[in-house]
Amino acid sequence: MKIIGLYSGKLSNIGEKLSPTGIYKQSVKQVSVDELGIIGDIQADKRFHGGPEKALHQYALGSYEKIIKRYPLLYKKARSGMIGENLSAIDMNEHNVYIGDIYKVGSAILQVSSPRIPCWKIDAKFKQPDLNRFISQHRLNGWYYRVVQAGDITLNDEFILQKRPNTNVTVDTMLKVIYDKADNQVVEMAANAIGLDPEWQKRLQNKYHLV
Repeated sequence: MKIIGLYSGKLSNIGEKLSPTGIYKQSVKQVSVDELGIIGDIQADKRFHGGPEKALHQYALGSYEKIIKRYPLLYKKARSGMIGENLSAIDMNEHNVYIGDIYKVGSAILQVSSPRIPCWKIDAKFKQPDLNRFISQHRLNGWYYRVVQAGDITLNDEFILQKRPNTNVTVDTMLKVIYDKADNQVVEMAANAIGLDPEWQKRLQNKYHLV
């Protein structure tokens, strides 16, 4: 699980209304992270990206392959860093990364907090109107980390698993719950997962009327 991409971006604009965005990232070799993510990286809309519970975003390399298979004309655009992620690593995806996982990466310690929910800016950037929907339908969302310990991360550093408190709640499991594709037992287990973003815990408890 070696890092092959680190990405940081400045404030830019996107779409017909020139909405502020941080989706345009540049490749860098080393970053310093604190509780709000990569120092110097911009997350424009704090309602959906950024803050302590969404400090860093990772996207699975294999998801780009699935996007290209569905949209062959995107083969030049659909590559590491283009979805707006901060981290790209070999052999990590929604099926083998778990909510609450704690990893040591360089001198930083990160914890998986929730899946990412894609927004319209992906469609606008790729100029592909239904890409956002395709990503959601196939649960190719990626995931967020909170920063447990600030530190430095460098290309080729490895994700070293320190703790896995939820052995049955992968990121994909959580997405099934979010998108109404899970039974009641899985819903309750996911909503009570250790390390889950408290906002998601509250939303799921309200949605499914859990006590």
